[in-house]
Amino acid sequence: MTPSEVLKEHWGYDAFRPMQQEIITSALEGRDTLALLPTGGGKSVCFQVPALMRDGLALVVTPLVALMKDQVQNLQDRGIKAIAVHAGMKRRDVDLALNNAAYDPDCKFLYVSPERLNTDLFKSYSNLLPINFIVVDEAHCISQWGYDFRPDYLQIGALRSVVDAPVIALTATATPQVAADIMDKLRFAEPNLLKTGFERENLCYIVRKAEDKAGQLLSVCRGVEGSGIVYVRNRAGCEEIAAYLRQNGQSASFYHAGLGAELRAARQEDWKSGRIRIMVCTNAFGMGIDKPDVRFVVHMGLPDSPESYFQEAGRAGRDGGLSYAVLIWNRSDLLRLRQIEQTSFPSLEYIEDIYQKIHLYAQIPYEAGIGRQIRFDLPEFCRNYGLQAPKVHYSLKYLEREGHITYAEEVDLDTRIKITVNRTDLYDVEFPDPRMATVMEEMMRMYTGIFSFPVPIDEDRVSSRCGVSIPELRQLLYKLSLEHVINYIPSDHSSVIYVHHARLRPGNVQLSPRQYALLKENYRLRSQAMEEYASQDEECRQRFLLRYFGQEESKDCGKCDVCRRGKGTRDKIKAFIDANPGCTAADLAAFCANPANGISGDVSAIARELLDNPTAD
Repeated sequence: MTPSEVLKEHWGYDAFRPMQQEIITSALEGRDTLALLPTGGGKSVCFQVPALMRDGLALVVTPLVALMKDQVQNLQDRGIKAIAVHAGMKRRDVDLALNNAAYDPDCKFLYVSPERLNTDLFKSYSNLLPINFIVVDEAHCISQWGYDFRPDYLQIGALRSVVDAPVIALTATATPQVAADIMDKLRFAEPNLLKTGFERENLCYIVRKAEDKAGQLLSVCRGVEGSGIVYVRNRAGCEEIAAYLRQNGQSASFYHAGLGAELRAARQEDWKSGRIRIMVCTNAFGMGIDKPDVRFVVHMGLPDSPESYFQEAGRAGRDGGLSYAVLIWNRSDLLRLRQIEQTSFPSLEYIEDIYQKIHLYAQIPYEAGIGRQIRFDLPEFCRNYGLQAPKVHYSLKYLEREGHITYAEEVDLDTRIKITVNRTDLYDVEFPDPRMATVMEEMMRMYTGIFSFPVPIDEDRVSSRCGVSIPELRQLLYKLSLEHVINYIPSDHSSVIYVHHARLRPGNVQLSPRQYALLKENYRLRSQAMEEYASQDEECRQRFLLRYFGQEESKDCGKCDVCRRGKGTRDKIKAFIDANPGCTAADLAAFCANPANGISGDVSAIARELLDNPTAD
């Protein structure tokens, strides 16, 4: 079958979108391929079609669990077998999934999160999996110069020495420098970058400078029909803005990483199904969510970079309908960006001190701790040592970048157990319930290190081996803790630090000063570009963004606030006043604030003049 026939059979489309055909052809020729397509440009088809045309399966690496689940479900709905392996799955379930992928000839896609690549279990299957393509979604995450670097992505390059298959890497946001770094890190046989224009013809970019940001947001929500996303910097702001919108008659909820997994999933589903119209959220929301009819995305303040803004704003209008990307900001956002730049790059001496304090916090001595999982309460840690939370947060991120730790924020944790009684003394313990002895024996067989530190246990597996239900197992573990036989740390939702190697002595912590300086300069340039985007009012908004991403040839969009400001703003205000005799200043302010009317900037002087003298030219 040809690519067009595969597209028609499984998706029902008669033609590909721009650049999809070229990317698919490149992949089928066996060439490593980096595809740059804007959000909503149909990236998944670019690897799904060639994978269906080859024997074996595509290994799809993505950090987005929501995307995995959506794509697996969509493929299965089309009669295509796909499997996902992600964080939160039990070892037994992961083993079963990998076994199915390895031995079921009907399985065509295996989705994995990047941290899975380095596990012993995955490595044991890597030679057995019939991989026809290595697909890297959100490929900018592998670049140290990207805005969203993920250290686990570096494992993909090592995978290439084991798996002989071409790479299809995809991203919506990459500067020329980042694109070159992606191809280098993924060990491309030769550079091969295919990209379409980044223009979004249906997306209207609007920038509003306002002291009353909440009022401006409410005007947008009232003026634009359909579902929307509102991005807010922090969790407290999410909850406050959602409450404000509800108080003013809007259907709104909030979403951030501090909510439990079940509640996050429920709210996401409420929004996707339309039961909730507006989701107020941090950037923890939206990655990989394929909701085509989002009519507006509002940012309540300046993002850190044009990359993150372009990615998040691009979630509007994926169905091709007219949609709005609105940025509401004021001077306090500029000050905050500059403060973040200072906070984001504490001194290397400070970072090394945090490294040592983490181990002190977990009571890990020198030359010990490899493989430890530390439940990490950032506020408690900062109180203990008199530290500022933002500086500690960014220190942890740099330690992660350098490969010393993995810092996972707000994850669902397995139950952890440490046996506190000496192994030989255990035989003298008289258990009040004989099932306790069975549980102890099984855990000792299954988990090495259980006498040394708390180890995560698989409750499903232990309960099955012991012939008890999970509630019964938890009761037995609780009773064992009361007998002072074990330390019992029940399953929880918390941040976690995973220690990658034994604790190093002061002066031996590798932190790469030269790379640190380059990253700091890169961050400064990105934040400056974001400031310029918001504050300038002479260049078309879309044209500015395209130029930032290396697309020099473009034309004015004709829809953004800069383009529209010069095209009849005064006439539009006058026409509204003429059509609404007796309108008040508040009526006029609401009209001007509605992004659908294409009026932006400070037009209050024009509005007052025309309201006082409607016959003025």
